Amino acid sequence: MPQQVLKSGEFRVSDLSSRRETPFDLQPDAEVRAKIAAQLNVLGVKKLRFTGEISPSGARGWALTGQLGATVVQPCVVTLDPVTTRIDEPVERRYLPAEYFDDVEPGSESEMPEDTSAEPLGTIISAQDVMVESLLLARPLYPRSENAELGEAVFTEDGVALLKDEDTKPFAGLAALRDRFDENS
Repeated sequence: MPQQVLKSGEFRVSDLSSRRETPFDLQPDAEVRAKIAAQLNVLGVKKLRFTGEISPSGARGWALTGQLGATVVQPCVVTLDPVTTRIDEPVERRYLPAEYFDDVEPGSESEMPEDTSAEPLGTIISAQDVMVESLLLARPLYPRSENAELGEAVFTEDGVALLKDEDTKPFAGLAALRDRFDENS
Protein backbone atom coordinates (compact mmCIF):
# COMPACT_ATOMS: atom_id res chain seq x y z
CA MET A 1 0.00 0.00 0.00
CA PRO A 2 1.59 3.32 -1.03
CA GLN A 3 2.09 5.96 1.66
CA GLN A 4 0.07 9.13 1.29
CA VAL A 5 1.87 12.26 0.17
CA LEU A 6 2.25 14.76 3.00
CA LYS A 7 1.36 18.41 2.63
CA SER A 8 3.55 21.21 3.97
CA GLY A 9 3.57 21.16 7.77
CA GLU A 10 2.43 17.55 8.09
CA PHE A 11 4.55 14.95 9.87
CA ARG A 12 4.08 11.19 9.77
CA VAL A 13 4.25 9.98 13.40
CA SER A 14 6.22 6.89 12.39
CA ASP A 15 8.94 9.17 10.90
CA LEU A 16 9.36 11.35 14.02
CA SER A 17 12.43 10.81 16.19
CA SER A 18 11.62 9.44 19.63
CA ARG A 19 14.91 10.86 21.00
CA ARG A 20 14.84 14.50 19.90
CA GLU A 21 12.58 17.35 18.81
CA THR A 22 11.48 17.82 15.21
CA PRO A 23 11.45 21.55 14.40
CA PHE A 24 9.08 23.25 11.96
CA ASP A 25 8.80 26.75 10.51
CA LEU A 26 5.69 27.47 8.44
CA GLN A 27 5.54 30.71 6.46
CA PRO A 28 2.71 30.36 3.93
CA ASP A 29 2.99 32.31 0.69
CA ALA A 30 0.37 34.83 -0.50
CA GLU A 31 -1.71 32.18 -2.29
CA VAL A 32 -1.97 29.94 0.79
CA ARG A 33 -2.67 32.96 3.04
CA ALA A 34 -5.53 33.96 0.71
CA LYS A 35 -7.01 30.44 1.03
CA ILE A 36 -6.68 30.60 4.82
CA ALA A 37 -8.37 34.05 4.84
CA ALA A 38 -11.28 32.62 2.84
CA GLN A 39 -11.47 29.61 5.15
CA LEU A 40 -11.57 31.90 8.24
CA ASN A 41 -13.96 34.37 6.58
CA VAL A 42 -11.66 37.38 7.06
CA LEU A 43 -10.63 40.06 4.56
CA GLY A 44 -7.00 39.01 4.53
CA VAL A 45 -4.03 37.49 6.27
CA LYS A 46 -1.08 39.82 5.61
CA LYS A 47 1.59 37.93 7.51
CA LEU A 48 1.59 34.45 8.97
CA ARG A 49 4.32 32.44 10.61
CA PHE A 50 4.13 29.39 12.85
CA THR A 51 7.36 28.05 14.34
CA GLY A 52 7.92 25.36 16.90
CA GLU A 53 8.74 21.72 17.45
CA ILE A 54 7.18 18.31 17.89
CA SER A 55 8.74 16.28 20.67
CA PRO A 56 8.13 12.91 22.31
CA SER A 57 5.92 13.09 25.40
CA GLY A 58 5.46 10.18 27.76
CA ALA A 59 5.57 6.59 26.61
CA ARG A 60 3.69 6.94 23.32
CA GLY A 61 2.53 10.55 23.11
CA TRP A 62 3.77 13.66 21.32
CA ALA A 63 3.76 17.36 22.17
CA LEU A 64 3.59 20.22 19.68
CA THR A 65 4.72 23.59 21.01
CA GLY A 66 5.02 26.69 18.91
CA GLN A 67 4.60 30.41 18.45
CA LEU A 68 1.97 31.84 16.11
CA GLY A 69 2.51 35.29 14.62
CA ALA A 70 -0.01 36.81 12.21
CA THR A 71 -1.50 40.04 10.92
CA VAL A 72 -5.20 39.64 10.16
CA VAL A 73 -7.58 42.08 8.45
CA GLN A 74 -11.27 41.79 9.37
CA PRO A 75 -14.32 44.00 8.81
CA CYS A 76 -15.36 46.24 11.71
CA VAL A 77 -18.61 44.95 13.25
CA VAL A 78 -20.03 48.49 13.30
CA THR A 79 -18.75 50.27 10.17
CA LEU A 80 -17.43 47.36 8.04
CA ASP A 81 -14.14 49.30 7.65
CA PRO A 82 -11.06 47.05 7.56
CA VAL A 83 -9.51 46.46 10.99
CA THR A 84 -5.94 45.17 11.17
CA THR A 85 -4.99 43.06 14.19
CA ARG A 86 -1.58 41.69 15.18
CA ILE A 87 -1.66 38.26 16.81
CA ASP A 88 1.23 36.73 18.78
CA GLU A 89 0.18 33.56 20.59
CA PRO A 90 1.94 30.59 22.15
CA VAL A 91 0.43 27.29 20.97
CA GLU A 92 0.51 23.90 22.66
CA ARG A 93 -1.07 20.57 21.68
CA ARG A 94 -0.58 17.10 23.14
CA TYR A 95 -1.28 14.01 21.09
CA LEU A 96 -2.12 10.88 23.08
CA PRO A 97 -3.01 7.35 21.98
CA ALA A 98 -6.76 6.73 21.63
CA GLU A 99 -6.95 4.54 24.75
CA TYR A 100 -6.31 7.63 26.91
CA PHE A 101 -9.70 9.01 25.90
CA ASP A 102 -12.95 7.69 27.35
CA ASP A 103 -15.16 5.80 24.97
CA VAL A 104 -18.23 8.00 24.56
CA GLU A 105 -21.28 6.77 22.71
CA PRO A 106 -22.72 9.19 20.15
CA GLY A 107 -25.55 11.23 21.67
CA SER A 108 -24.56 10.54 25.27
CA GLU A 109 -23.57 13.24 27.73
CA SER A 110 -19.98 13.71 28.88
CA GLU A 111 -18.02 16.31 30.80
CA MET A 112 -15.55 18.61 29.10
CA PRO A 113 -12.00 17.71 30.09
CA GLU A 114 -9.98 20.33 31.95
CA ASP A 115 -7.07 19.94 29.54
CA THR A 116 -8.32 20.99 26.10
CA SER A 117 -4.85 20.77 24.52
CA ALA A 118 -4.97 16.93 24.37
CA GLU A 119 -6.01 15.34 21.10
CA PRO A 120 -6.18 11.73 19.89
CA LEU A 121 -3.00 10.61 18.16
CA GLY A 122 -3.43 9.62 14.53
CA THR A 123 -0.88 8.61 11.94
CA ILE A 124 -0.10 12.25 11.03
CA ILE A 125 0.46 15.39 13.10
CA SER A 126 -0.42 18.49 11.09
CA ALA A 127 1.25 21.71 12.23
CA GLN A 128 -0.59 23.38 9.31
CA ASP A 129 -4.00 22.45 10.78
CA VAL A 130 -2.90 23.56 14.27
CA MET A 131 -1.77 26.89 12.80
CA VAL A 132 -5.13 27.56 11.12
CA GLU A 133 -7.12 26.44 14.18
CA SER A 134 -5.01 28.60 16.50
CA LEU A 135 -5.41 31.60 14.20
CA LEU A 136 -9.18 31.08 14.18
CA LEU A 137 -9.28 30.98 17.99
CA ALA A 138 -6.90 33.94 18.48
CA ARG A 139 -8.52 36.46 16.14
CA PRO A 140 -10.92 39.01 17.64
CA LEU A 141 -14.55 37.92 17.43
CA TYR A 142 -15.90 41.47 17.20
CA PRO A 143 -13.22 43.76 15.74
CA ARG A 144 -14.00 47.47 15.95
CA SER A 145 -12.27 50.32 14.19
CA GLU A 146 -11.10 53.28 16.26
CA ASN A 147 -13.77 55.52 14.69
CA ALA A 148 -16.66 53.13 15.34
CA GLU A 149 -19.32 54.58 17.58
CA LEU A 150 -22.61 53.06 18.51
CA GLY A 151 -25.45 55.55 18.82
CA GLU A 152 -27.61 55.64 21.89
CA ALA A 153 -30.41 53.08 21.73
CA VAL A 154 -33.83 54.31 22.85
CA PHE A 155 -36.73 51.89 23.38
CA THR A 156 -40.33 53.00 23.99
CA GLU A 157 -43.93 52.76 22.91
CA ASP A 158 -45.95 55.82 21.99
CA GLY A 159 -46.92 57.87 25.05
CA VAL A 160 -44.45 56.13 27.39
CA ALA A 161 -41.33 57.72 28.89
CA LEU A 162 -38.15 56.89 27.00
CA LEU A 163 -36.03 54.00 28.27
CA LYS A 164 -32.39 54.67 27.48
CA ASP A 165 -29.36 52.35 27.69
CA GLU A 166 -28.20 54.34 30.71
CA ASP A 167 -31.43 53.52 32.59
CA THR A 168 -30.89 49.76 32.23
CA LYS A 169 -27.49 49.75 33.90
CA PRO A 170 -27.32 48.05 37.33
CA PHE A 171 -26.96 51.21 39.41
CA ALA A 172 -29.28 53.47 37.38
CA GLY A 173 -32.07 53.06 39.96
CA LEU A 174 -29.73 53.97 42.80
CA ALA A 175 -28.49 57.02 40.91
CA ALA A 176 -32.07 58.22 40.39
CA LEU A 177 -32.80 57.70 44.09
CA ARG A 178 -29.65 59.62 45.03
CA ASP A 179 -30.61 62.49 42.70
CA ARG A 180 -34.10 62.68 44.27
CA PHE A 181 -32.57 62.69 47.73
CA ASP A 182 -30.18 65.51 46.73
CA GLU A 183 -33.11 67.58 45.38
CA ASN A 184 -35.02 67.25 48.65
CA SER A 185 -32.01 68.27 50.78
